[in-house]
Amino acid sequence: MKSVLPQQRDELELKDKKPLYSAAEAKAEADRCLYCQDAPCIKACPTEIDIPTFIKKIATDNVRGSAKTIFEQNLLGYSCARVCPVEVLCVGACVYNAWHREPIQIGRLQRYATEKATQPGKPPLFTSAPPSGKKVALIGAGPASLACAGYLALQGHAAVIFEKRPYAGGLNTTGIAPYKLHAEDSLHEVEWVQSLGVEVKTGMELGKDIFGKDLLRDYDAVYLGVGLGEDTKLRIPGEEGDGIYGATAWIEAMKLTPTAGRKLGRVLVVGGGNTAIDVARECALLGATEVTMVYRRDAASMSGYHHEMEGARKEGVRLVTRATPVAFERDAQGKLTGLKVAVDGTEQVLPCDMVALAIGQSKMHAIAAEFPGVELDARGCIVADPTNGATGNAKVFSGGDCINGGKEVVNAVADGRNTARYLEQSWK
Repeated sequence: MKSVLPQQRDELELKDKKPLYSAAEAKAEADRCLYCQDAPCIKACPTEIDIPTFIKKIATDNVRGSAKTIFEQNLLGYSCARVCPVEVLCVGACVYNAWHREPIQIGRLQRYATEKATQPGKPPLFTSAPPSGKKVALIGAGPASLACAGYLALQGHAAVIFEKRPYAGGLNTTGIAPYKLHAEDSLHEVEWVQSLGVEVKTGMELGKDIFGKDLLRDYDAVYLGVGLGEDTKLRIPGEEGDGIYGATAWIEAMKLTPTAGRKLGRVLVVGGGNTAIDVARECALLGATEVTMVYRRDAASMSGYHHEMEGARKEGVRLVTRATPVAFERDAQGKLTGLKVAVDGTEQVLPCDMVALAIGQSKMHAIAAEFPGVELDARGCIVADPTNGATGNAKVFSGGDCINGGKEVVNAVADGRNTARYLEQSWK
C-alpha cells in the first residue's frame, strides 16, 4: 500500500513512539499479566476485548489465537492498539497501578498480536458465511463503517463502502498523529478488512456521485459513518488569507501530500482539545521555531488528555490560557504576522507565521437531508440509538463521530460492530 502514497511526506519525519515489540519482549510483558478474575481492563475497553485471554495466548506463543480473540470484539484492533488513549482506558485500569507498579502494556501487546497475524502472506483468520442476499451501503470509510462492514461481510452480507476521498480509513488515515499511526499502516488495516469480503469505492461523494434515494431503493440498509465535517472558523478580522489552516485539514495535508521542504516558523494552535495538542506536538517535532497553544479558559478546563499535554510540554509547546482571539494581523503584503488576543481585560499580540484552528468541525445537515426521517440534535449530530445505531428512518443506521460529536476510534468501532450485530439478528 505504500506505493499509492507519496513517498516524501512530512509525517514520515515523525517516528513511531511505541515501536513493535520483538517476540521476546512480547512474551516477557505477557508473562506479567495476572489474569485477574474481575479483569478491570475489560470493563475499561469500549469494545470489551477479552484482554487477559489474548495476553495469555501471547504468553503461550499462540499469536494467531490471540489476534482472533481481539478481532472477535474489535476488527480494528490493530489501529486501536496504537491510537487508543490506553492510559485512561485499559492500561489505566490495570491493577498494577494501585500497587504503584508499571501497568501491563496492553496496547503494545495488542499491536504485537494483530500486526503479526495480518502481515501479507499470512493465512486468513476468519472464513465468511455463504452469501445471504442482504446488501448494506455504508457512507464514509472510517472506523465505524469499516467495523460494521467487516462484521456484516463475515456473516455473508454484501457490504459496500462509499468514500469521497481517494483513500479509505477515515481519521486513521487522515488525522491520527503520525507518531501513533502512519497513513500506510491505516491503509494496511483497510486492506485487511477488505480481505473479509468488504468492497470499498473511493471518490464517491454522497449528494454528488451517489444519492440517498437510490441507496434506500437498492440496499437493505444504509449505514452513515461519516465522521465530522470541515474545520470551524473563528470568523474574526484578518482570517481570510494565507497562513491560517483548519487543524484537521493541516494534519491531513501533512500526512498525505508531498512535503515541499517548508519551514514552519512560529506556530499558534488555537484550541484546548486533543486535536489541538496533536497539531502542536507535530509542529514542534517537525522543527517549528516555536509552538504556542492558545486557549480561552484555564488549563484545568481543557478537554485534551492531561498525559498528552504533558507530552506536548516536554516537546517544547507553550500554553497561553484565558486568551480569546480578537483579530489576525497582517503586514502590507498580506502576510500573517500575529494574532491579537484578549487576556484578562487587556489585549496583546502573539507573533506568528502560521495558525492552526482546532476549535471544532461543522455538522451533518447535508447528510441528513439525503435521508427522510434522519434528524440532527442541538449539536448538529445525527440522532441515533447508541445501542444499535437506529435513526428516524427504519433503513438508516449511524455511528461514530457523526452521532457522538467526536470520541475515540474505539468508540466508533464499537458503534459499527453493534449495528452489524443488530442487523444480523433482525435478519434471522
